[in-house]
Amino acid sequence: TGNVDGLKKGTLLLQKLEDTLLVSVDTVLVNGDSNFEFSKEIESPEVYYLYVRLKDGTLIDERIPFFAEPGEISIKTSLKNLAVKAQIEGSKNQDVLNDYKKLLNRYSSRELDQIESSFNALREGNDSLVAAIENQRKSLATSKFLMTVNFAINHPEYEVAPYLMLSEVYNTNTKYLDTVYQSLTPKIKDSKYGNALESLIKSNRSVKN
Repeated sequence: TGNVDGLKKGTLLLQKLEDTLLVSVDTVLVNGDSNFEFSKEIESPEVYYLYVRLKDGTLIDERIPFFAEPGEISIKTSLKNLAVKAQIEGSKNQDVLNDYKKLLNRYSSRELDQIESSFNALREGNDSLVAAIENQRKSLATSKFLMTVNFAINHPEYEVAPYLMLSEVYNTNTKYLDTVYQSLTPKIKDSKYGNALESLIKSNRSVKN
Protein backbone atom coordinates (compact mmCIF):
# COMPACT_ATOMS: atom_id res chain seq x y z
CA THR A 1 0.00 0.00 0.00
CA GLY A 2 1.09 3.60 -0.23
CA ASN A 3 0.68 7.09 -1.54
CA VAL A 4 2.18 9.11 -4.39
CA ASP A 5 1.69 12.72 -3.37
CA GLY A 6 0.81 14.88 -6.36
CA LEU A 7 -0.47 12.06 -8.57
CA LYS A 8 -4.10 12.81 -9.42
CA LYS A 9 -4.65 10.68 -12.51
CA GLY A 10 -2.53 7.95 -13.99
CA THR A 11 -1.45 4.35 -13.61
CA LEU A 12 0.88 2.68 -11.16
CA LEU A 13 2.73 -0.31 -12.58
CA LEU A 14 4.18 -3.07 -10.41
CA GLN A 15 7.16 -4.57 -12.24
CA LYS A 16 9.81 -7.25 -11.78
CA LEU A 17 12.75 -8.64 -13.71
CA GLU A 18 12.15 -11.73 -15.80
CA ASP A 19 15.08 -12.97 -17.91
CA THR A 20 16.79 -9.54 -17.66
CA LEU A 21 13.64 -7.72 -18.86
CA LEU A 22 11.36 -5.57 -16.71
CA VAL A 23 7.76 -6.73 -17.08
CA SER A 24 4.58 -5.40 -15.49
CA VAL A 25 2.86 -7.94 -13.25
CA ASP A 26 0.03 -5.71 -12.01
CA THR A 27 -1.40 -2.21 -12.46
CA VAL A 28 -3.54 0.18 -10.44
CA LEU A 29 -5.48 3.11 -11.89
CA VAL A 30 -5.30 6.37 -9.95
CA ASN A 31 -8.22 8.76 -10.39
CA GLY A 32 -8.31 11.58 -7.85
CA ASP A 33 -7.02 9.54 -4.92
CA SER A 34 -3.24 9.19 -4.71
CA ASN A 35 -3.47 6.23 -2.32
CA PHE A 36 -2.89 2.81 -3.86
CA GLU A 37 -2.92 -0.88 -2.99
CA PHE A 38 -1.48 -3.97 -4.68
CA SER A 39 -1.88 -7.58 -3.62
CA LYS A 40 0.54 -10.08 -5.09
CA GLU A 41 1.61 -13.60 -4.16
CA ILE A 42 5.37 -14.16 -4.34
CA GLU A 43 7.29 -17.42 -4.13
CA SER A 44 10.38 -15.86 -2.62
CA PRO A 45 11.40 -12.35 -1.48
CA GLU A 46 12.75 -10.37 -4.42
CA VAL A 47 13.15 -6.86 -5.77
CA TYR A 48 10.11 -5.33 -7.43
CA TYR A 49 9.74 -1.89 -9.01
CA LEU A 50 7.02 0.74 -8.81
CA TYR A 51 6.59 2.78 -11.99
CA VAL A 52 4.24 5.66 -12.84
CA ARG A 53 2.44 6.41 -16.10
CA LEU A 54 0.66 9.76 -16.19
CA LYS A 55 -2.85 10.19 -17.61
CA ASP A 56 -1.44 11.40 -20.97
CA GLY A 57 0.60 8.19 -21.29
CA THR A 58 3.91 9.74 -20.25
CA LEU A 59 6.13 7.43 -18.19
CA ILE A 60 7.98 9.08 -15.31
CA ASP A 61 11.68 8.45 -15.88
CA GLU A 62 12.16 6.99 -12.39
CA ARG A 63 11.37 3.67 -10.76
CA ILE A 64 11.12 2.84 -7.09
CA PRO A 65 12.96 -0.43 -6.42
CA PHE A 66 11.91 -2.23 -3.25
CA PHE A 67 12.44 -5.63 -1.69
CA ALA A 68 9.06 -7.37 -1.66
CA GLU A 69 8.45 -10.06 0.94
CA PRO A 70 5.43 -11.60 2.73
CA GLY A 71 3.46 -9.07 4.75
CA GLU A 72 2.29 -5.51 4.26
CA ILE A 73 4.74 -3.06 2.75
CA SER A 74 4.12 0.68 2.70
CA ILE A 75 5.60 3.01 0.08
CA LYS A 76 5.12 6.75 0.41
CA THR A 77 6.62 9.22 -2.04
CA SER A 78 5.92 12.27 -4.20
CA LEU A 79 5.48 12.62 -7.94
CA LYS A 80 8.22 15.26 -8.18
CA ASN A 81 10.87 13.10 -6.47
CA LEU A 82 9.55 9.61 -7.05
CA ALA A 83 12.57 7.46 -6.20
CA VAL A 84 14.57 9.92 -4.07
CA LYS A 85 11.73 10.68 -1.66
CA ALA A 86 10.41 7.12 -1.38
CA GLN A 87 9.91 5.91 2.19
CA ILE A 88 9.56 2.13 2.33
CA GLU A 89 8.43 0.33 5.47
CA GLY A 90 7.49 -3.25 6.33
CA SER A 91 10.31 -5.13 4.56
CA LYS A 92 13.21 -6.43 6.66
CA ASN A 93 15.25 -7.06 3.51
CA GLN A 94 14.65 -3.46 2.44
CA ASP A 95 15.92 -2.21 5.80
CA VAL A 96 19.13 -4.23 5.36
CA LEU A 97 19.48 -3.03 1.77
CA ASN A 98 19.13 0.57 2.98
CA ASP A 99 21.98 -0.04 5.43
CA TYR A 100 24.12 -1.26 2.54
CA LYS A 101 23.25 1.80 0.44
CA LYS A 102 24.33 4.09 3.28
CA LEU A 103 27.75 2.43 3.27
CA LEU A 104 27.85 2.61 -0.52
CA ASN A 105 27.18 6.36 -0.46
CA ARG A 106 30.44 6.89 1.41
CA TYR A 107 32.33 5.29 -1.45
CA SER A 108 30.36 7.20 -4.08
CA SER A 109 31.29 10.51 -2.44
CA ARG A 110 34.98 9.59 -2.39
CA GLU A 111 34.79 8.40 -6.02
CA LEU A 112 33.41 11.78 -7.11
CA ASP A 113 36.19 13.58 -5.26
CA GLN A 114 38.81 11.40 -6.97
CA ILE A 115 37.28 11.99 -10.40
CA GLU A 116 37.37 15.74 -9.83
CA SER A 117 40.98 15.59 -8.61
CA SER A 118 41.99 13.49 -11.60
CA PHE A 119 40.33 15.94 -14.00
CA ASN A 120 42.15 18.89 -12.43
CA ALA A 121 45.49 17.03 -12.54
CA LEU A 122 44.98 16.22 -16.22
CA ARG A 123 44.14 19.82 -16.98
CA GLU A 124 47.32 20.94 -15.22
CA GLY A 125 49.39 18.29 -16.99
CA ASN A 126 50.53 16.74 -13.71
CA ASP A 127 51.10 13.16 -14.88
CA SER A 128 52.54 11.93 -11.58
CA LEU A 129 49.48 13.15 -9.69
CA VAL A 130 47.19 11.54 -12.28
CA ALA A 131 48.96 8.21 -11.73
CA ALA A 132 48.74 8.57 -7.95
CA ILE A 133 45.01 9.32 -8.10
CA GLU A 134 44.47 6.34 -10.40
CA ASN A 135 46.10 4.09 -7.81
CA GLN A 136 43.83 5.59 -5.17
CA ARG A 137 40.80 4.85 -7.35
CA LYS A 138 41.85 1.23 -7.77
CA SER A 139 42.37 0.90 -4.03
CA LEU A 140 38.94 2.40 -3.37
CA ALA A 141 37.31 0.02 -5.87
CA THR A 142 38.92 -2.94 -4.07
CA SER A 143 37.77 -1.63 -0.71
CA LYS A 144 34.22 -1.16 -2.05
CA PHE A 145 34.18 -4.71 -3.40
CA LEU A 146 35.40 -6.20 -0.11
CA MET A 147 32.82 -4.16 1.77
CA THR A 148 30.07 -5.70 -0.36
CA VAL A 149 31.35 -9.23 0.15
CA ASN A 150 31.72 -8.74 3.91
CA PHE A 151 28.28 -7.16 4.15
CA ALA A 152 26.75 -10.19 2.43
CA ILE A 153 28.64 -12.61 4.70
CA ASN A 154 27.45 -10.71 7.77
CA HIS A 155 23.78 -10.96 6.69
CA PRO A 156 23.42 -14.65 5.73
CA GLU A 157 19.81 -14.83 6.97
CA TYR A 158 18.53 -12.27 4.44
CA GLU A 159 17.84 -12.61 0.72
CA VAL A 160 19.73 -9.34 0.34
CA ALA A 161 23.02 -11.27 0.73
CA PRO A 162 22.85 -13.32 -2.50
CA TYR A 163 21.07 -10.42 -4.24
CA LEU A 164 24.06 -8.11 -3.66
CA MET A 165 26.48 -10.69 -5.01
CA LEU A 166 24.36 -11.03 -8.14
CA SER A 167 23.70 -7.33 -8.67
CA GLU A 168 26.91 -5.67 -7.45
CA VAL A 169 29.84 -8.09 -7.85
CA TYR A 170 28.58 -10.88 -10.12
CA ASN A 171 31.74 -10.76 -12.27
CA THR A 172 34.14 -11.29 -9.37
CA ASN A 173 36.28 -14.35 -8.66
CA THR A 174 34.13 -17.44 -8.13
CA LYS A 175 35.77 -18.13 -4.76
CA TYR A 176 34.21 -14.97 -3.32
CA LEU A 177 30.79 -15.88 -4.70
CA ASP A 178 31.13 -19.36 -3.20
CA THR A 179 32.31 -18.01 0.17
CA VAL A 180 29.15 -15.95 0.45
CA TYR A 181 26.97 -18.81 -0.79
CA GLN A 182 28.40 -21.23 1.78
CA SER A 183 27.70 -18.71 4.56
CA LEU A 184 23.97 -18.49 3.71
CA THR A 185 21.36 -20.16 5.88
CA PRO A 186 19.53 -23.13 4.30
CA LYS A 187 16.40 -20.99 3.85
CA ILE A 188 18.29 -18.30 1.92
CA LYS A 189 20.16 -20.87 -0.18
CA ASP A 190 16.75 -22.14 -1.28
CA SER A 191 15.45 -18.65 -2.12
CA LYS A 192 15.21 -17.14 -5.62
CA TYR A 193 18.50 -15.29 -5.30
CA GLY A 194 20.17 -18.11 -3.41
CA ASN A 195 19.41 -20.50 -6.27
CA ALA A 196 20.52 -17.93 -8.82
CA LEU A 197 23.84 -17.46 -7.01
CA GLU A 198 24.38 -21.22 -6.92
CA SER A 199 23.67 -21.41 -10.66
CA LEU A 200 26.16 -18.61 -11.36
CA ILE A 201 28.86 -20.40 -9.39
CA LYS A 202 28.24 -23.67 -11.24
CA SER A 203 28.23 -21.85 -14.58
CA ASN A 204 31.54 -20.14 -13.82
CA ARG A 205 33.15 -23.41 -12.83
CA SER A 206 31.91 -25.23 -15.92
CA VAL A 207 33.40 -22.51 -18.15
CA LYS A 208 36.80 -22.89 -16.43
CA ASN A 209 36.66 -26.64 -16.83
